Amino acid sequence: MKLDVDVLRYLSKDDFRVLTAVEMGMRNHEIVPSELVHRIASLKHGGTYKVLKNLLRYKLLHHDSSKYDGFRLTYLGYDFLAIKTLVNRGVFTAVGRQLGVGKESDIFEVAREDGTVLAMKLHRLGRTSFRAVKSKRDYLRHRNSYNWLYLSRLAALKEFAFMKALEDHGFPVPNAVDCNRHCVIMSLVQGYPLVQVNQLQNPDSVFETIIGLVVRLAEHGLIHCDFNEFNIMIDDDEKVTMIDFPQMVSVSHQNAQMYFDRDVECIFKFFRKRFHLNFQETTDGDDGSDIDTDEGSRLSFASISKTAGFLDKELAASGFTRKDQDVIQKFIGGSIEESGSDDEGSDDRNESETNETNVDGLDSLHLAEQDVIHKNPDLNSKKEGVSEENQQNSEAGQGSEHDRHNASDKEDDNETVNENDAELMKRIEKQRRRAVAAVRGGRKSLASRNSYKDKGGKSSNNSKIQKQLSNW
Repeated sequence: MKLDVDVLRYLSKDDFRVLTAVEMGMRNHEIVPSELVHRIASLKHGGTYKVLKNLLRYKLLHHDSSKYDGFRLTYLGYDFLAIKTLVNRGVFTAVGRQLGVGKESDIFEVAREDGTVLAMKLHRLGRTSFRAVKSKRDYLRHRNSYNWLYLSRLAALKEFAFMKALEDHGFPVPNAVDCNRHCVIMSLVQGYPLVQVNQLQNPDSVFETIIGLVVRLAEHGLIHCDFNEFNIMIDDDEKVTMIDFPQMVSVSHQNAQMYFDRDVECIFKFFRKRFHLNFQETTDGDDGSDIDTDEGSRLSFASISKTAGFLDKELAASGFTRKDQDVIQKFIGGSIEESGSDDEGSDDRNESETNETNVDGLDSLHLAEQDVIHKNPDLNSKKEGVSEENQQNSEAGQGSEHDRHNASDKEDDNETVNENDAELMKRIEKQRRRAVAAVRGGRKSLASRNSYKDKGGKSSNNSKIQKQLSNW
């Protein structure tokens, strides 16, 4: 959409008041009802519908009457609100030509009262060329509902925060001036995109500088994720400047290594193709022949230590979690030391240690059972004797009463012994089951997919009958 700022001359305070009312209504409405716009704007002399008609003529609003009569802001109307606010702040006084167009934003030049030229970046998420913003970016985080204007505002705030922090830490980035809604004002870089440069006096030094920036960012806890020839500016003195920061993530991100390797590969590929740089190194093989390898010149994400700072913590970059923040606090307090193993290795070791302790528990249970049997060697003999005596008493049913009394006394003693032994065996068996469950990680056996489910059909009735028959 073309930005025609000449319309700003003909907009009154009532027009901007109605635009602001529609913006406020879009916080919880996709299409703001006209009655709600009228109540929020609350113009002194009325005339809200006349103002809405005027804004529709300049395409600052979109009218939708499919479900009910309502309005929503267009990107042009959102641009006018941001520009009006920045002009009232005194950030700039004039809007010039368009400098560039990207898949996510438009760049314009603006001027201050003293003639200083700045760059104005208007984020425009939702274009047909890049609509997978929700899956590619984490602007929404835990939110479910969204619109493109709100996403553009989040992207602008994120870029302004990254630019300000990188500038404070000495990175070659544009000077962040101000931000409002989806608009970011920054200093104008006097240079050209690297993709438009065909010759360099010192391509090796420029390449080393760019790779050094990638390493410095990783040491500060950040990864650019879009570090290529389109987002690198270079001037006549071959001074490099980075641009485009909304997509930056933390080195703790689950895909951090993939993003880092992709940035490095883009730089290597561009300099190899455009400036014919050779990054291969020759090493002597076992048979004395020369082998070309480029492993020595290629960066490794694992070899970079995050020692220069914690910008991902300060800016809450994507992938930086509360767990990482707790680890950093412990590291700063000096309560932990550097360890060469990662979190996954420690988790595996912890699991193995718990398994070993559980197995030791099983062995101790078996040993305890053996000790019980060793201490009471007559348990098995008593059980066998009891069974034999019971058989003899049943065969000799017509014995003397004295023998019967003696047999009954022995049976009582044996029953008490058997009850004690049964309780002891139950305890040991219960402990063994607990130990086995602990070794298995407390996981319950999953039922098969073809398990019985009572759905009220013919098969369920047959299964019920079979179940009753088995109970009988």
